[in-house]
Amino acid sequence: MRIPAFLRSSTTRFFALVFVLQLISSTALLLYVRHIIADELERTSRTLVTELHDDLVADYKQEGLPGLRTLISERLTGIRARDAAVLLDDPNGNQLAGNIADWPPPIPFDSGWQVATLYRMGRDKPEPMGLIASKLPDGTHLLVGHVIEGDLRVRRLTGEAMAAALLLAVPLALLGAIVATRVITGRVERIAETARRVGMGDLSLRVPHEAGMRDAFSDLAASINLMLGRIEALVGELRVVTDSLAHDLRSPLTRLSATIERAMRETDDEAALGALERVGFEAETLLGMLSTALQISRAEAGIGRDRFVDTDLGQMIEDLAEVYGPLAEERGFTLSAEGGGRAVVHRELVGQALANLVDNAMKYGRPDGTIRLSVHRADDLVTLAVDDDGPGIAEDRRAEALRRFGRLDPARSAGGAGLGLALAAAVARLHGGAITLGDNAPGLSVRLELPVAGD
Repeated sequence: MRIPAFLRSSTTRFFALVFVLQLISSTALLLYVRHIIADELERTSRTLVTELHDDLVADYKQEGLPGLRTLISERLTGIRARDAAVLLDDPNGNQLAGNIADWPPPIPFDSGWQVATLYRMGRDKPEPMGLIASKLPDGTHLLVGHVIEGDLRVRRLTGEAMAAALLLAVPLALLGAIVATRVITGRVERIAETARRVGMGDLSLRVPHEAGMRDAFSDLAASINLMLGRIEALVGELRVVTDSLAHDLRSPLTRLSATIERAMRETDDEAALGALERVGFEAETLLGMLSTALQISRAEAGIGRDRFVDTDLGQMIEDLAEVYGPLAEERGFTLSAEGGGRAVVHRELVGQALANLVDNAMKYGRPDGTIRLSVHRADDLVTLAVDDDGPGIAEDRRAEALRRFGRLDPARSAGGAGLGLALAAAVARLHGGAITLGDNAPGLSVRLELPVAGD
């Protein structure tokens, strides 16, 4: 049988561990207290019996048997003799003195501390008592005891009190486990929240911790913050490199395009003009690929979050439909936009991602087909979708299609560098969202799911 996920979680196991350990420690403490009380009661009873026995034996040695019989009578009539039990009998088992009529068969004539239930003369019920027996030099037998009924009552009350304490310990252990779990999970959640926001691009965040505090969580926070500082520095260097690369490559490519256009205007040679047009197209393609690749790298590095603004996504897709409408109509497509919703997004990057998806739909969609732009909000997510009714992408090839320069089968190889879907995926991740490729039955359905808050 498969154990439910919440029972296998670390939080549940930590909660159970704290709860069980508290119960075990409470039980062990109560059992130790009970043992101490029982041991002290027995030690007190033993001391009383031993003292009485030693006094009687000492008197026997001084006064002989008659003196011992007299002393026994005196001791049993004293105030302190309320719980005393004594039997002195001759070698034939005849009682000579004491308040016990007959020698109890289970008790040997010479034994150490034992507990038995016996009748005392004049009592109507047996009583539990601790006993010491000895055999005197003349063959007589001496049995000295002390009633321990009060001790047993104290033990019973102690047991009942401990049972009640254990019942009280259960909710206290439960409360302790809840508090401990919330404290630990709260600190872990703060670290996880920082890591999540850093992963979404806010590299300036650090894990909060109290300076000077020396514990495992503070050490962990300090280590993570050191790592984040290093990552921020590396990303900063990457930003400088990419910006420099964009500037250094864009300028010569732009000059190359301008030179080609000037050459096209100055030549009348049809063959040369055709060649220049092809070179100009490739230059523009290379410039576009460079621009898109840089956009993807910057988005993956979390660059651009400072440009998030509240955006009317319904208006955005309507504007896209208006801009691409004439081109779509020229190519025989019907382009529509529906739905609405607002979110805090990087307006330019989301618009570029949607434009790339529309461009892909016009490249790979069914001729005379339909391209639908839509936006839909549910709870804390807003979904932007571009659906076409072309051949679509097989489920086992969709991950490949999302990779940079991912080029698939001939059915979807009508030009392009394979960067459109990669840019859309990078833009989704920049916003803390995700991209999914689905089956539009027929066709491809591309969905960008973005958090409404944008963080």
